[in-house]
Amino acid sequence: MDTKTIDKYLNLFSKLNRGYTKGLGKAPHKPILLISIIELIRKKEISSNRIFITTNLVLTFKNNWDKLVVTNHSQNFALPFFHMRSEPFWNLVTKFGMELNLTNSRSIKSFKNLNENISFAEIDKDLFFILSNQKLSNSLLSLLLNKYFPASHSNYFLNYDNSIEREIENQILNENPTEYRNNLNELKSKLDNNSFEEELFIRGGLFKKTIPKIYNYSCCISGWRIESTTNSQMVDACHIIPFSISKDDTIPNGISLSPNLHRAFDRGLITINKDYIVRVSPTITNPSNNDLHCFEGKQILLPSNAKWYPSVDSLFWHNKEIYKL
Repeated sequence: MDTKTIDKYLNLFSKLNRGYTKGLGKAPHKPILLISIIELIRKKEISSNRIFITTNLVLTFKNNWDKLVVTNHSQNFALPFFHMRSEPFWNLVTKFGMELNLTNSRSIKSFKNLNENISFAEIDKDLFFILSNQKLSNSLLSLLLNKYFPASHSNYFLNYDNSIEREIENQILNENPTEYRNNLNELKSKLDNNSFEEELFIRGGLFKKTIPKIYNYSCCISGWRIESTTNSQMVDACHIIPFSISKDDTIPNGISLSPNLHRAFDRGLITINKDYIVRVSPTITNPSNNDLHCFEGKQILLPSNAKWYPSVDSLFWHNKEIYKL
C-alpha cells in the first residue's frame, strides 16, 4: 500500500464531520465507532469491508466510550453509524425495499429504526486493507486516540473487562425468569427508549451467542454440529416461548436447533414434551417420507448443567399454544 493512500485516510480521519453541542463541544461518537471497528477487524470479528450492526460492535462501542469519553455527551451507537455517511469512505446500504425514516433534522429516529432498515455500511476497500494490517492501521488508530481523546487516550490500552457483557451473561446464565423480567423492567424505567432498544439488542445477541455454546454448538434434536476455521455458527438459539411474549432470555427458555428444525419448532410441526422427548405433529400428511418423522420419540441432547435444562413450564406452553395437534 503506497503512502499516498495511507495519507489520504489520515487526512480524512483528522477532519471528521462532527456535531457540536453548546457546553459539551464536538461529538466523540464517530471516533469511538472507528476505533471500535479497528479493534474488531484486528480480532477478525469483522472480516470484510461490510460493517454490520452486531452485538459485538455495539458492546465494543460502549466499552470504548466508557474508556475514552470524558464529556457529558449521550452515548448513542445509532448516531455515528448513520451520520458517518457524510464521510467519503462510508456508504450505507439499506435492506431490500426499506427506507430510513428520518427526523426533521435529517437524522434517524432510533437504534431500532437503524437496525430495521440498514443492512450494513460499506467502507472503502483500500481502507479495509489498511485496517486489516496492524502495522499500517497503527497510524490511523494513534491519530484517532491522540487527536480526539488527548486526556484519556492511554485508557484505551488498559485491560478493561467488558462489565456490561459480563453482567448480562451472568443474568442469562443464572437468573430465573421472574428475576430476569424484573431487572429488565427496572432498566426500562431508568433508560430512555433508544438506550433500552440498544439494551434489548445486546441481550438478544448474547442469548444467540450463549445458547449454542451451552449445547456444544450442536442441534439438540438432530445432533448436527459443524466445526469451521471461520468460526461459522450453524445452529440457532431458539426461544421456547418467544421473547415478545415471555421477555425471557434466560438459558432454560432456549434450545439450540438447526435452522430447518428451528423453523419447524416455531411453526408447531414439532415440540418437546416434559420428558425432553420430541413429538412430531400429526398434521403432517406424509409421515413416512419427510425429514421430521425420523425424530419422533427421540430424546434431545441436554446441557451439562441441569439448571440449564429447558424449562418444563416453557415446554408446556409450547405444547399447548404452538404445537399443532
